[in-house]
Amino acid sequence: MVIYTVTVYTGKWLTAGTFNPILIQLHGTEDGSEEHTLNSSFSGGSVQEFKIEMRKSLGELITLKLTFKPDSFFHKQWFCDKLSVNTPEGVEVLFPCYRWLDFDEGIILRTAKASLVFQDTNPIAQRQRKRQLEERQKLFRWRVYAQGLPQIIDCDNFETLPAEVQFSKTKSLEFRLNFLNELAALQTNGKGKDRSSWESFSEIKQETDKNKTIEYIQEHWDEDEFFGYQFLNGLNPMMIQRCSKLPENFPVTDDMVKDFLGGSSLEQEMKNGNIFLSDYKILDGLAGNVVSDRQQYLTAPLVLLYCNPQAKMMPIAIQLGQKPSKENPIFLPSDSKDDWKLVKIFVRSAEFAVHEVDVHLLRTHLLSEVFTVATLRHLPSPHPLFKLLIPHTRYTFQINILARNQLINDKGAITLYSGIGGESLGNLLKRATASLTYSSLCLPGNILERGLEKVPSYYYREHGMKMWNIINKFVAALLSHCYQHDAHVQKDTELQCWISEIFTNGFLERESSGIPSSFQTLEELIKFVTMVIFTASAQHAAVNNGQYDFGGWMPNYPSALKKPPPKQKGQTTEDTILETLPDKSTTVNAMAVLRLLTKDSADYYPLGHFPETLFDEEVPCMLIEDFQKDLKELSDLIEQRNKEMELAYTYLSPRNVANSVTI
Repeated sequence: MVIYTVTVYTGKWLTAGTFNPILIQLHGTEDGSEEHTLNSSFSGGSVQEFKIEMRKSLGELITLKLTFKPDSFFHKQWFCDKLSVNTPEGVEVLFPCYRWLDFDEGIILRTAKASLVFQDTNPIAQRQRKRQLEERQKLFRWRVYAQGLPQIIDCDNFETLPAEVQFSKTKSLEFRLNFLNELAALQTNGKGKDRSSWESFSEIKQETDKNKTIEYIQEHWDEDEFFGYQFLNGLNPMMIQRCSKLPENFPVTDDMVKDFLGGSSLEQEMKNGNIFLSDYKILDGLAGNVVSDRQQYLTAPLVLLYCNPQAKMMPIAIQLGQKPSKENPIFLPSDSKDDWKLVKIFVRSAEFAVHEVDVHLLRTHLLSEVFTVATLRHLPSPHPLFKLLIPHTRYTFQINILARNQLINDKGAITLYSGIGGESLGNLLKRATASLTYSSLCLPGNILERGLEKVPSYYYREHGMKMWNIINKFVAALLSHCYQHDAHVQKDTELQCWISEIFTNGFLERESSGIPSSFQTLEELIKFVTMVIFTASAQHAAVNNGQYDFGGWMPNYPSALKKPPPKQKGQTTEDTILETLPDKSTTVNAMAVLRLLTKDSADYYPLGHFPETLFDEEVPCMLIEDFQKDLKELSDLIEQRNKEMELAYTYLSPRNVANSVTI
């Protein structure tokens, strides 16, 4: 007789436990055991040890079958974190689980040891690997959401998905309470259905919650310096690019701007690398939404900016439409104060549309969903890439299903309270998808393409590049440990199916996107996985976490505008501006959404935090520790620097970056 010692770890929260017995069955390279019943009270957070006698050694352990057999009415669900088995040979083998088990449900667990498909040579292991993917592919299916867009998970109700990919009970309760609080606040202030215009900026200020950033923006929002700052460090740091030649449809002359260039010429300043352009042509021709039975107005601006000798990014010319004409004049800082303020408001409203639909929804939420579906369908639990990526898929399905059901559908908040809602939202998504490129998703290439390598005070670039390099270093070390050379990458059939499905279902087989359809080298794989993790964590944090900071003061980030853009100079007054801004109902409802979408939950996991023990080998565990150390050093560096800044840039401090798209 030999003794196997089994240690069972129950999830840490109160409702994770059960009074019911569980059954386990072990399989090794030499033999399999009978089912053994473990009788105990498995309370939340408990760690319990059991001795099991067997006739002989099973050899190297491969699988552990775990079955939950309730024999009482209560606790018909149980959450198992993991099991550890000490063999008679003195080897400790870890079996990660991290999921709920329902009544009479059995699951087969693999060891924590990472393995590629061609390394898993045992027939039992091969069968289980194949069976797991077959089961997942039935459970997680692709669906066409709309032609021309990335495909999504085939699910309209997140409650039909397995519990382990839904919100935790803690997050679910918090999210629901936050939502109800926002609804209650709208009903209390009486403005949730008030379609009248704001009477003054002071009245808007009374309806705005305060934090340090919002107070700063209220004071500086209409200043040119802050307007230019937001192109670098606001919600959308992806639009601005160096301008070496003016677009033909933007006929700015030296006479128009020479006073803002210190007497220099546009040609000279373009040669000096000081002229920049933000072109919203992706909005051209899109009709504004109808909000509260009233037509709203979208523009497709061109914004010319100058990085002056004081290293400030200053707007020097704005054209609100793509086609120059007498009714589409080029506005300048020397125009009337009200003209210039209104024109900048139209730019900020265009920014709302592009940021929310392209930069935020498509490039982080929808792409992360693509990566999540492909990961679950093609990478089994022993695969090292599954272990690496699964923390970056947490909650993505549920938050995206909620977004489709409550934000962008026919009765969603974006449709009801924004100028980009309705048909134009779908058209913008299709345009954005068609223009999506691999290089734009990879921060080093994106910065290079836009010519922004040396722009001063570009904190998104500075912090983002440090973050990219830390992620890349970790990914390179881990994958180089798992794939010894390029041939291993090429013969990993599971990996090749993973990237092929991302290319086909996510990027719609567009070779022009630059997205690979297969991997030939380890270097290619490392770059792509770095991009996947950066997209789901750092990039999402950069474009999501400041939504209420920058949008809590509505005139800085109006979701809709209810008067057409000015066609002549000198006609704008403060009353014109107030009549153009969204009405009271649109304002407070849009602000409620932004506030909801920037609230963290109690079970927030920052980048580098691995709540599930999926790796147990020495090298991966050491690399994770190095990764966490690098992230802490970057957080400390950023937070120390922020103490010296009038307006702190906090969004890419690793402590503020969630592991995945969770909100």
